Amino acid sequence: MPTPPTHTADTAQSDQLPRMFRRYSARIGEALRSTLSHDGVRVYDMLRYYMGWVDEDGNPCTATEGKALRPTLCLFACEANGGSLAQAIPAAVALEFIHNFSLIHDDIQDRDEMRHHRRTVWAVWGVPRAVVAGNVLRILADKALQSMVGEGVGVDRALDAGALLTEAYLEMIEGQYLDISYEGRPDISTPDYLHMISRKTGALIRCALNIGAVIGTDDAVAAEAFRNCGSSLGYVFQIRDDVLGVWGDEESTGKPVGADIRRKKNSFPVAYAMSHVQGRDKERLTDIYRMESLTDGDVATVLDILDRAEVREHAQRLAEHHRDNALKALGEVRLAPELRNELEGLAHFLLSRNH
Repeated sequence: MPTPPTHTADTAQSDQLPRMFRRYSARIGEALRSTLSHDGVRVYDMLRYYMGWVDEDGNPCTATEGKALRPTLCLFACEANGGSLAQAIPAAVALEFIHNFSLIHDDIQDRDEMRHHRRTVWAVWGVPRAVVAGNVLRILADKALQSMVGEGVGVDRALDAGALLTEAYLEMIEGQYLDISYEGRPDISTPDYLHMISRKTGALIRCALNIGAVIGTDDAVAAEAFRNCGSSLGYVFQIRDDVLGVWGDEESTGKPVGADIRRKKNSFPVAYAMSHVQGRDKERLTDIYRMESLTDGDVATVLDILDRAEVREHAQRLAEHHRDNALKALGEVRLAPELRNELEGLAHFLLSRNH
């Protein structure tokens, strides 16, 4: 396999990311590449393509990569609790691979042909190979986690970490099932939706901070505080993601404006509107979401209804509420001032990001 270029995220994206991301980026990138350095079977080139390291022919390239939020949070929590980053790296790698395994399958389920401004795995190689590629990535995540003991993590602590990750990605898959089952249904309430995202999105983000803390400290109170922080950050991340799925700029998100509406996805804006709009707007919204497929005019009608109901503003207020809860969760935890500042910077970024 050709030697890949040194790990770099998309330059424009890197310039906008908080310091926490930049501080761990090189270490995470090196570990991910090392773990995914298998060769001889085409599926590994497919996975490297999805990670943004090679083109469709397996040649090294520079493409937009994911932000590596979950491994970043894992390393941050470990360091904040006085732990060794080397001991947390296997868990960080496992978290990122589990996340990307879910995205590969999510793209298939949603029939999304583009992610990060490039074609998705199933769009390039077909559904059967994409399913296999996702499964391989999940198994590589399990193998990465098993290397913790070799890094000096005690067996009991490694088993605890493994149990946390297994629990989290089972919750994630359950949440994905709920998400699929909600599509096109006009009866999904805001509480239903928030319960779903606490699993689909929140589980891995919560786990990232929890598992990092567990590796870094024996203090159960501190580990629980980081877990609670992660739960709140999960809401912030997904609510903002849903706003971008409706109103985001295509150049920044890599997806067409209104993509979630066209797919009749019950994201937060639609779930909130279904619960709160009345009269003609409620009737029209319900009728549209019962249609087999939507036209550009239908999408425009839904956007008008959401605007009249000030859904975007409400979503922002709810995300701000959870941002505040995330910071309060670690209020009693002793953190170095620079680390607390990094956490605040990350929380504000998740609240206002454009991609």
